[in-house]
Amino acid sequence: MLEKKEKVLEKKVAAEVEKAKEFTRAKNKRAAIQCLKRKRLYEQQMEQLGNFQLRIHDQMIMLEGAKATTETVEALRTGAAAMKAMQKATNIDDVDKTMDEINEQTENMKQIQEALSAPIGAAADFDEDELEAELEELEGAELEEQLLQPTTIAPAAPVQYVPAGRQPTRPAPQKNTAEEDEFAALQAEMAM
Repeated sequence: MLEKKEKVLEKKVAAEVEKAKEFTRAKNKRAAIQCLKRKRLYEQQMEQLGNFQLRIHDQMIMLEGAKATTETVEALRTGAAAMKAMQKATNIDDVDKTMDEINEQTENMKQIQEALSAPIGAAADFDEDELEAELEELEGAELEEQLLQPTTIAPAAPVQYVPAGRQPTRPAPQKNTAEEDEFAALQAEMAM
């Protein structure tokens, strides 16, 4: 209702402005001033309507907040009652007993897994120290082989002389191979 009244007043303000323009063109200053006075009265009424709307919106927000608060308190009460009922149904001695059973079953499972993972047959006869020594020997031989390989040094790129006042031309970019594209995509993905 207030919004409709505000629209009616807006139309009246616009009409008074038009009348004032007409009177100004007709050189009737007094009538034009009267139109502007009515326009200001209508604008004051519009401002009052705006304040009324603001108060109503403020009241609506307050009511919504009060409703939310009431619902929250009711939900907390329901939750507290449910927790109380659950605590009555659960005894601390029962919880301790259950935890002891879980720990016992976990320990039994660890023992079973250790028994199953123990080496048997020929695998049980391997000496771990001998295997580690053999591995170190292989690693040393591989390192020695890498050190003995000649390293290749890429030739330096030729330097082009560019006379003063000329722009150097850039070589055309080389197209990446599918493998290079895939590597670049993988690098970009890992950077995320």
